[in-house]
Amino acid sequence: MGKLRGQGWRRAGVAAISALGCSTRPVGDHPGGAPLAGDTALTAPSAAPASAPSSAPSSLEVNPRMLRRFRPLPAEIAGGGAVRTSEKVDLGRMLYFDPRLSRGGEISCNSCHPLDDYGTDHKAVSIGDAGHAGERNAPTTYNAAGHFAQFWDGRAPDVEAQARVPILNPVEMAMPDEARVVATLERVPGYVEAFRAAFPGEADPVTVANVGRAIGAFERGLLTPSRWDDYLRGERSALTAAEKEGLKTFLNVGCMVCHTGTFVGGATFERVGVVEPWPNQRDLGRERVTHAPADAMVFKVPSLRNVARTAPYFHDGSATTLQQAVRMMARHQLGLELPEPQVDAIVAWLKSLTGDPPRDYVKPPTLPPSKT
Repeated sequence: MGKLRGQGWRRAGVAAISALGCSTRPVGDHPGGAPLAGDTALTAPSAAPASAPSSAPSSLEVNPRMLRRFRPLPAEIAGGGAVRTSEKVDLGRMLYFDPRLSRGGEISCNSCHPLDDYGTDHKAVSIGDAGHAGERNAPTTYNAAGHFAQFWDGRAPDVEAQARVPILNPVEMAMPDEARVVATLERVPGYVEAFRAAFPGEADPVTVANVGRAIGAFERGLLTPSRWDDYLRGERSALTAAEKEGLKTFLNVGCMVCHTGTFVGGATFERVGVVEPWPNQRDLGRERVTHAPADAMVFKVPSLRNVARTAPYFHDGSATTLQQAVRMMARHQLGLELPEPQVDAIVAWLKSLTGDPPRDYVKPPTLPPSKT
């Protein structure tokens, strides 16, 4: 299973960590846990060629015990501390696409997280107001509402809190203060009416907090179910033989310890560069939030859903291809130099996590005009 370079990987069968961002020990809650006794991905040895038909025999199937560590996507992601109504969703959709929430009137949420391209701008770091470059890669907003925390360093607990931050960030949307945001929105009669409909009973519903709540309500519907979900629901023909081989490889080298659950990640913090130090040490990750030396180089484990369509990868955007990302994680997290057939197998399975965006739901809305 590749050349072992690191020390301390003595667990039988597998060491344990991620294909795209984990470590040998959890920093946060770890719902996946280590493999149970007797857990291996294979139900029987398999030597099926990559061109094997999708209706694979049972010997190609994955141990159901391993699959229990994953869950299909729900119909929607609950949370946010309030009832999710159509009025909130419609308002949030308009705000997501509206560049008037930026100081220069040119940057919207959709600028860095374009919903017609899997929620990412495919840049190592995004460009914000007045051409300022950000510090970290912009992760996709698709399926993000289900993550246990937001931002690479986890400084926001949910998408409602996260949505407010870029608006006031000086290198992103760069609004100078909340008063400017409110004044901008109140100059749009259609927004005043929409906020009243979305937050009935509030005397002054046009607030930055409600901007976050509305955008969050919209983002909770940004779900992309895929063939992987069909497979988890029991449709074994949903994956090809090659993809099943890739899944087994993913499981057997230990990736699933961090990349598990409904979102195949997005549920823990982990240190990057456990076995071999990460090349870019300028960004210390969660240490900026906690100021704890133990959190240096700790980041949120990214979800792998749609990962084949969201390059470049990692917090610093340092991997431009999925193959490179898999090799880097194997080296820096597992101490392994995976042979190319294993890399290609993992990538084949990762592509099965690509789902279709809800085209009608994410269609750009007509924005209400400002007062003349």
